[in-house]
Amino acid sequence: MIVCHCTNISDHDIHAAIDWMRTADPYAVITPGKIYHALGKSADCGGCMPLFLDSMRSSDKLKVPMQLRALRIEATQESEDEGRSQSHRVSQQITAA
Repeated sequence: MIVCHCTNISDHDIHAAIDWMRTADPYAVITPGKIYHALGKSADCGGCMPLFLDSMRSSDKLKVPMQLRALRIEATQESEDEGRSQSHRVSQQITAA
């Protein structure tokens, strides 16, 4: 099935690119931009993006490797310790004198 008419990309092309990228680097985070680049093309109008993403998600090899899944948890724990106040609005941080 043709997913992107502007650049003539099919769902088979998307799956082949994902397979190739996963084989080349098992720890790669695969994005639509990387798939376009692997196919030697670039996004044009973006109208295909919902179907493009659905085609990506239907691939068994798109899943994030187990070794990389814990990184998100560690990153969120680090961001909690940055010392920022809960609110980032200036109006709530400054009290009237």
